[in-house]
Amino acid sequence: MLRSIQRSSVRQLATFSSPESVLPKKIGGKYTVTLIPGDGIGKEITDSVQTIFKNQNVPIEWETVNVSGLDNDSGVSEAVESLKRNKVGLKGILYTSTSKSSRSLNVALRKELDIYASLVLIKNIPGVQGRLDGIDFALVRENTEGEYSGLEHQSYPGVVESLKIMTRFKSERIAKFAFDFAKKNNRKLVTAIHKANIMKLGDGLFRQTVKDVAQDYSGIEVNDLIVDNASMQAVAKPQQFDVLVTPNLYGSILSNIGAALIGGPGLVPGANFGREYAVFEPGCRHVGLDIKGQNSANPTAMILSASMMLRHLGLNEHADSISKATYDVIAEGKSTTKDIGGTASTTEFTDAILAKLN
Repeated sequence: MLRSIQRSSVRQLATFSSPESVLPKKIGGKYTVTLIPGDGIGKEITDSVQTIFKNQNVPIEWETVNVSGLDNDSGVSEAVESLKRNKVGLKGILYTSTSKSSRSLNVALRKELDIYASLVLIKNIPGVQGRLDGIDFALVRENTEGEYSGLEHQSYPGVVESLKIMTRFKSERIAKFAFDFAKKNNRKLVTAIHKANIMKLGDGLFRQTVKDVAQDYSGIEVNDLIVDNASMQAVAKPQQFDVLVTPNLYGSILSNIGAALIGGPGLVPGANFGREYAVFEPGCRHVGLDIKGQNSANPTAMILSASMMLRHLGLNEHADSISKATYDVIAEGKSTTKDIGGTASTTEFTDAILAKLN
């Protein structure tokens, strides 16, 4: 069953699962959820969520799995097994080194479980001065192929070949996800982002597949934009966007642009869906190594991602109250973190949310 995002108010933050998703069963009146704190500020901002959930008696039991990309940890296998058991996870971002010998554990996790759809919500938050007003769009990003296929080799010293894999099957299912999301959430326009003017076969396939899928969704308009133009339009007039559907790399670029427009990566919630599993994490995938341990990180994105998780599990009242308290603290402006102009620490911001809730 699809779960909607109410556009009328940022305080009604929600999400939906893909039609095939299998929700976990309650055991002893509680859901068991996999918790992967991640690297950098991950533990600090997931601690914030745990504190709020405990205070509000949210019926969640955490199964914590510590995975780190800093040493290319093999803990991904443990995380995969935990998610297979629990079906739902809350995750911080795992560090990805530029070293030739290391792999992206974020990508590995999504590929292993075929968590193919990333959903990122870019919307102005009252109390935060963004670059522009009236921003409200959703970014649907394919998670498992494209430039992130991970197939590279050096054919000759100094010559590297990277394979960008694009398939009709995966382009079609991410397009269907985007249109299903638009239909359920009363969105009227889906825009396919591509570079088909140069990559005529790969991106051409993606662009055409989105347009083909659109034929099955009457009442929803479809158009397309070349990624470099889309980037310019996102900075110049983001209000024109409603739902963007993108291959992996372009979605990564546009989510960062969107975060900058509304006030930074600490404000952007996100989720990832597959046929059987759902993993919730900040939509703008920043590790925050430079501020690790300083108790200064903004946990808003993680809290709102966790609220999306609660709605996914049908815990709507908890989702509404926690997200509303978070937005109220930001709007009030007395206990906000440094990234959005305040002086509060992570724990002080969390305490202010608890005060609103109680």
